[in-house]
Amino acid sequence: MEETFVPFRGIKNDLKGRLMCYKQDWTGGFRAGFRILAPTTYIFFASAIPVISFGEQLERNTDGVLTAVQTLASTALCGIIHSIIGGQPLLILGVAEPTVIMYTFMFNFAKDRSDLGRNLFLAWTAWVCVWTAFLLFLLAILGACSIINRFTRVAGELFGLLIAMLFMQQAIKGLVEEFRIPQRENRNLTEFLPSWRFANGMFALVLSFGLLFTALRSRKARSWRYGCGWLRTFIADYGVPFMVLVWTAVSYIPSGSIPKGIPRRLFSPNPWSPGGYENWTVVKEMLNVPVVYIIGAFIPAVMIAVLYYFDHSVASQLAQQKEYNLRKPSSYHYDLLLLGFLTLLCGLIGIPPSNGVIPQSPMHTKSLATLKHQLLRNRLVTTARKSIRKNASLGQLYGKMQEAYHQMQTPLAYQEPSLRGLNELKESTIQAATSTGNIDAPIDETLFDIEKEIDDLLPVEVKEQRVSNLLQAIMVGGCVAAMPLIKKIPTSVLWGYFAYMAIESLPGNQFWERILLLFTAPSRRYKVLEEYHATFVETVPFKTIALFTIFQTTYLLICFGLTWVPIAGVMFPLMIMLLVPVRQYCLPKFFKGAHLQDLDAAAYEEAPALPFTLATETEIGAGASYAGDGEILDEVITRSRGEFRHACSPKITSSTATPLNDPRHGTGSPRMSYSPRVGEVRGERSPKSSGIGPQSPRTEESKPSPLGKSSLNPSPK
Repeated sequence: MEETFVPFRGIKNDLKGRLMCYKQDWTGGFRAGFRILAPTTYIFFASAIPVISFGEQLERNTDGVLTAVQTLASTALCGIIHSIIGGQPLLILGVAEPTVIMYTFMFNFAKDRSDLGRNLFLAWTAWVCVWTAFLLFLLAILGACSIINRFTRVAGELFGLLIAMLFMQQAIKGLVEEFRIPQRENRNLTEFLPSWRFANGMFALVLSFGLLFTALRSRKARSWRYGCGWLRTFIADYGVPFMVLVWTAVSYIPSGSIPKGIPRRLFSPNPWSPGGYENWTVVKEMLNVPVVYIIGAFIPAVMIAVLYYFDHSVASQLAQQKEYNLRKPSSYHYDLLLLGFLTLLCGLIGIPPSNGVIPQSPMHTKSLATLKHQLLRNRLVTTARKSIRKNASLGQLYGKMQEAYHQMQTPLAYQEPSLRGLNELKESTIQAATSTGNIDAPIDETLFDIEKEIDDLLPVEVKEQRVSNLLQAIMVGGCVAAMPLIKKIPTSVLWGYFAYMAIESLPGNQFWERILLLFTAPSRRYKVLEEYHATFVETVPFKTIALFTIFQTTYLLICFGLTWVPIAGVMFPLMIMLLVPVRQYCLPKFFKGAHLQDLDAAAYEEAPALPFTLATETEIGAGASYAGDGEILDEVITRSRGEFRHACSPKITSSTATPLNDPRHGTGSPRMSYSPRVGEVRGERSPKSSGIGPQSPRTEESKPSPLGKSSLNPSPK
């Protein structure tokens, strides 16, 4: 993205770039055929279920002024418009948790004012949306999105963990409320007797934890040892929404022997019922708002504009990272301008605005990467089997697959054909092919395992198109008409899903990994090195890691604490924005530049795992293992931010020699890794190793490992 602050230039460049590929955005989606339904369904459930939950939360926080009908309508309306005329179709829009918090604060402010009150709440929020739209217009026109690259990992991961905390907080609060009498309910009903309230709460715990456990297990179905491949893939892709249906069905098992209100279910008026459409005509009441509140609406509007600018831009950034190898241009400035119009539209019809959401946006890109992977894989499998039947050698087989790969690439009209091809063959495959002594000998599936080898050959690409975004938005809109069915879902199931989203967002977040590292016993820190780990674990002293993590945790707790403060809580978006100058000007005064570069890396960079006996030694040659069939994307993409992991091991190509005496290449694993940073890991005995490992070729450069110090592994004097 070109960094420009000339008015309108950023919007002009975005429109020019996206219009050139607009036709292909649609044709590419339709050419995928029915396969486009897999990512569409996946992102629909990932988007709709939280939005329904937020509607339930808003219904309780605003005394029924806003419900799931409004949140679903906003998500569907904004999603349809953005998918058709938006710039970046990979970006998913929806009502997010920060929007719920802002609207809750505004409602608590309005209901206590006699000249505003509950009746004029939506009219006042309409004025807030007018001011917010105005500020978003200014930010887009003046090129504010040019500084999006200055939002480093510190800000992004802190914001992501804050969202996770808010999700978990809502899950806990929701479960606690299951033991209490809801507001606006008749306390004399049978289900509100103490014994039945306790029964309702305990049943809610069963449903919530049941969904949480089964959803987490189903997401890992690809690595199960049971079932055939297509079944494991189906469960991994669709297991979470299926579990929602299963536990909803479970909630009806004891229905004949308990009061009707147990367990509690979603409450929301149907869109066609009396009073269900009062908010749609809120524009008529806007002039009834006192002038002082119209002017005062500018204050929360500033907070919302900052929040939307940050959230929308970061969600878009995570959906189109460099590692996804996207071929179409970005559209930050134009999308922010369109967000201003959508915010204005939502305000005028009395529904909460939608913006780019995390983690749904990177999840959408990941699902489309899976789709592109499947399309390419099917073509290459067919080509490989044809070549093997014709007794082709390994070189001929690879050449045919390379040719088939290039045939499936469809560059844009204004682009040159991509020079990117298949990844190089693994060294173990080349060694197996040459074991007969003749590289040109025919190869069969005992030497070249088609099902596994092709996954390693395929580079990661994304099926960039608009169809999946449009279809999922239409399906969300269909939920409004299906409200009578949606109201059968127990609220406790939604609290379980909130907890699932919070937990699912943690792996891959380096901030969270550093928090766990702080609580790891010194004698057990070497175990971190036995798995894939972030490179800062090897290169940054533990004391520096601890200080940096404590600073980030303190900042996170301040932001989280602000959400609990009435009215002042709307300042938390400004605290997130403040991290940009803090990172740029303050942190370099307390931390070394090299350490900051590793702790605040732009991409998720990982070092390979070390074997158990060499975890604290200089030599880390073996330890990596095969990814299971169909797990290649799960292995290289983190689940929280949707980022690709950069393994620091050098790629072994078909032209790479294999020195027999090179300590970096062992015989224990066909997929071995070597860290280029081994010089900074100390070469001494593992805490549980009885022998001395091989010496590193870079012994003279080695430094003490920050994780190798323990009572069992003292530093040499």
